[in-house]
Amino acid sequence: MTERVVRATSRLLVVDEHDRVLLMDTVAPHTGRPTRWITPGGGVDPGEDHRQAAIRELFEETGQVITDPGPVVRVDDFETPWDEADHTHGHAEFFVVRLPHFEVVDAHWTDEERTDIVASRWWTADELESTDEPVEPTDLAALVRSVLDS
Repeated sequence: MTERVVRATSRLLVVDEHDRVLLMDTVAPHTGRPTRWITPGGGVDPGEDHRQAAIRELFEETGQVITDPGPVVRVDDFETPWDEADHTHGHAEFFVVRLPHFEVVDAHWTDEERTDIVASRWWTADELESTDEPVEPTDLAALVRSVLDS
């Protein structure tokens, strides 16, 4: 039996003034190295809480500085489907940050981010609903619509 290892992450729904959400196309830790579109964010470091991790991750991955990621709008607990991951389960807390449109800056990316992030793009909810490209979580379009409607 495999030991249960949970990775805590903070994810950010970054929404611009045109109601588009920023996603990163990243390489999954899986045989064949498939990519999927995910929100900015990442692991909660030792000594951090989810809010602190959200602030740090947004800066690292985009160059944007915030002081408050707002309230948690969703919590996901899931099994990790990737065969090369260093964890068996995930716990993700999602925050919403509204910012004016910007271009992603990679100046603060970690070595791992430089390897794993393939591209970034702003998406509308309609584009998310109609894409054939892998998006995580799979119901991201519905989550974006619920955030936009609130």
